[in-house]
Parts: sequence; structure tokens; C-alpha cells
Amino acid sequence: MAYDCVVIGSGPGGYVAAIRAAQLGMKTAVVEKGDVGGRCLNVACIPAKAVLRTADILTEIREAGEFGLKVAEPEVDFAAVGERRKKVIKTLTGGVSGLFKKNEVELIEGEASLVSANQISVGGKTIDVGKCIVLATGSVKKPIPGLEFGDRVIGTEEAWALEELPKKLVVIGAGASGTEIASAYARLGSEVSLFEGLDRVLPTEDADISKLAERGFKKQGIDVHTKTFFDMETHGKDADWIVIAAGRGPDVEALGLDKAGIKLTEQGLIEVDGALRTSVPGIWAIGDIVPGPALAHKASDEGIIAVEDAAGLQTHPIAHVDIPRATFCMPNVASFGLTEAQAKEAGHDVVVGKLQYGAVGAGTVYGDRTGLIKVIGEKKYGELLGGHIIGAKATELIQELVNVRALEGGYPEVARIVHGHPTLSEGVMEAARAADGWLIHG
Repeated sequence: MAYDCVVIGSGPGGYVAAIRAAQLGMKTAVVEKGDVGGRCLNVACIPAKAVLRTADILTEIREAGEFGLKVAEPEVDFAAVGERRKKVIKTLTGGVSGLFKKNEVELIEGEASLVSANQISVGGKTIDVGKCIVLATGSVKKPIPGLEFGDRVIGTEEAWALEELPKKLVVIGAGASGTEIASAYARLGSEVSLFEGLDRVLPTEDADISKLAERGFKKQGIDVHTKTFFDMETHGKDADWIVIAAGRGPDVEALGLDKAGIKLTEQGLIEVDGALRTSVPGIWAIGDIVPGPALAHKASDEGIIAVEDAAGLQTHPIAHVDIPRATFCMPNVASFGLTEAQAKEAGHDVVVGKLQYGAVGAGTVYGDRTGLIKVIGEKKYGELLGGHIIGAKATELIQELVNVRALEGGYPEVARIVHGHPTLSEGVMEAARAADGWLIHG
């Protein structure tokens, strides 16, 4: 068998790379050792959001009285929640399979290893590759020192696929994955304890956001332990499940990187340049196995860059700092760019604009007055350095600031763009006005 392009892995990076390669006229194949769509669609991003959506609806029902609606206390049919999760996964993975057929991308089942810059091996069969090999194998769960997987200790994939609603759940790691699990299960009715070794939840977010997030978690009944390292004897005896959500590692063991001569970083990731080229000509790598934030949308964009580079098109490297970050816990958290502390540490003349959701009409209408929008700017030139939002629809609202930054606008431009009324997006405009020194509603 021979192809112009072979992508190893069919996750959000791999399948997008394969489709783009086919669009560019390459005879393309994808090698997948598991299910089509990779971990994101089958056991991570998508099932997580499906369960979180159920928890969100449950929260809205419980708060219906505030909107003049009388409803009985809802019951959680966790088996039905699981069935919907499976249906969502099936629908989306089926969509990927359909896209492969539409674009004449061949799916090869099996585990791939590198033979050379233009050959791979799958199940003992050698496949010739004429133009590009794209490594897109994603990440795997990692244990923490003193605690291995097994018995009651599970990873995030297993946490989202539990068959029964646990009575007591311990989550280790209060980053995006850990807080999503904690927030979902606490609202569905589990007793949840959340442990974080650093001094605050969501420690990579802006400090103001972390503070409001912790307040929201405690309101949901989550027992939050910051500056605390989990100890099985002290904290884990009575838990049904202990979920390790404290980081993941690159899934590269089967690829044979040493044999192929591919250089790695000190962190064990594959070293790439701005076009995602590895140290071996003809081989590109994307997603969680290369440096940068381990985000599905980052992997997808890298996949496009990699195959466009292989096709001889001009590409531009991704600015990692400007990639939007989204956490679908309750309340939603989203951000991009620098935090206030990072901007000051970098030596910028920093201006900050803050606005609570309650300052604009939509916050009160839609029942979220406590959310916060925070804009980080540079004073002299009006540069937009970062944006941080916590509250309803934060994961959608952040995109406006990302787009303005990408189009080389600043916070003064956001402040003067007409926004619809009454919308939560008006809060983004007002936060930009606050940074620019002329907040209207505040």
C-alpha cells in the first residue's frame, strides 16, 4: 500500500489533518488503534461535556423558582445520562467516519510504528508514504507519585464513563479536567472532595477568576482542599472512586521515535518547529505530543498547518498564548493571553478592566450577576494582552477578545464596537471601556 499522506491517530488533530490533506489532493490514510475520533470524542472532551450539560440543565431546573416556575425536585436517572452520553459519542464519531468517506480518506485499523521518514508499519504490514507522515497520537493518563491506577483509583476517562452515580468521589487536581469532574458529579448528587497541591483551584487562571471559581465550587457542595496533597490513608478510605486528574503524558511509546531519530524535548515531547516539522524531514507531529497547551482545538489547527506545509503552502506558527482556554465547570471559565500577574512580570505598563455580569442588563435577566469579565491591556498602545471570564457562556464570550487580538485590534477598539442589547457580550465591551478609563455601567 502507498499513500501521499498518512496520519497516525484520528483524534481532533488527526482527523482534521487527514481531511485537509485530502482537500489538498493527497491520497490520504488514517491509522487508528482504537475508536474513530480518538480519546477526545470517545472518552474525554465529548463525553465530559455531555455529562456536564446534564448537570447544567439540572441546576437550571433547581433554580427555576427564581424565574417564577414551580417544578418538583428532579430525579437523576444516571443510567439514562450514560445512554445519552453514548448516543452523543456515536453521533459525533459517526460524523467523523462520514467525513472520511466524503473526502476519500482511508481508515486503517491497528497500531502504527515508524520504519523511516517514508514508511510505517501497521500489524506487520509496511505502508509507503510519499509526502508526509503526521503523528497525532494524543496523550495518556499518568499516575501521581505514590498512587497508581487500579482498584478504586481511575483516570478521567473512566470517571466520565461510570455506570453508577458514586456516593463519594475524590478528585485529585483542580485544573480544567478535575474541576469539570468535580462540578458535574457534585451537582448530580455525589459527595465530592477536590484536592489541589497549589494554593488555589484552576491555578493557571487569573487569580481573580480562581477566587470566584472556588466560591462557586463550595456553593455546589464540593469540599475543596487547596495546598493539600492527597493521602490515601487520610483522604481516600471511604471514597467509592479516586480520580487522578493531575496531568497527562504523550502517547508515543509505540511509535518507535528513537529508531526514526526524532528529537524530543526535555519534557519528553516531540520537538517541532513553527510548521510542526520534526527533526526528521517528512515527519510532522501535532497535538498533545508536542509543546503547548494540550487542547483539542490547538491540535486541529496544528493538523491543518502541518499538511499545508507538506503541500508547499505558506503557513504561520501558532502563538500558544493566544489560544482560547475553556473549562466547562460551573461557573464556566474561559481565558486567553496573559493573566494580570504574568503581564506585570513581563514588564508591561498594565491596565485592567473589570466588570461583573450584573452591571449589564443581560446578567440580571438571565440570572447570573456574579460572573466577572476581566480585560488585561497595555496602556501606551492599547494592546490587548489577555482576557479572563467566569460565568454563564464564558466559553463563548472569550472568542470576541481572541478575534480582536488576532486581527491586531486592542481594547480601545472593543470599547467602541457596537454590541447588541441586552446581551452578555455587552459586558465584554464595558470591561474594555473600564480598561480604557471610561466605564459607563459601573
